[in-house]
Amino acid sequence: MRFTRMFSTVEATAHCDLPCGVYDPAQARIEAESVKAIQEKYQANEDPAFRTRAILIKEQRSDLVKHHLWVLWTDYFKPPHFEKYPQLHELFNKATKQAGAAGGKGSMDPAEGQKLLDYIAEIDKIFWETKAAA
Repeated sequence: MRFTRMFSTVEATAHCDLPCGVYDPAQARIEAESVKAIQEKYQANEDPAFRTRAILIKEQRSDLVKHHLWVLWTDYFKPPHFEKYPQLHELFNKATKQAGAAGGKGSMDPAEGQKLLDYIAEIDKIFWETKAAA
């Protein structure tokens, strides 16, 4: 059975799905910075066409924030991280809701965009602590 030798399994272990270096909260932060900047520009401009386009683009950026946060939450962070940082699940929940309809996506107030950035900064701090410990 030469065929079975050709497809033998190899066990690999890692604390994330791929070797480290592919995950980074910076992706969510950059999109969240865009959300806040758009909120600020919206407040400074009375043109209805500009405001409509700003809302559309901000909502797209908010969706990208949620995507990047979900990837970190579900692919990078593992049970030992959640044991060491018991606030992590709630923090991700608040951050993704802030990016969604309850916060940044549903509001044109730059203060809401700043709240989103603050949540991401907390996640970023924990992320880098886990990377240093790895």
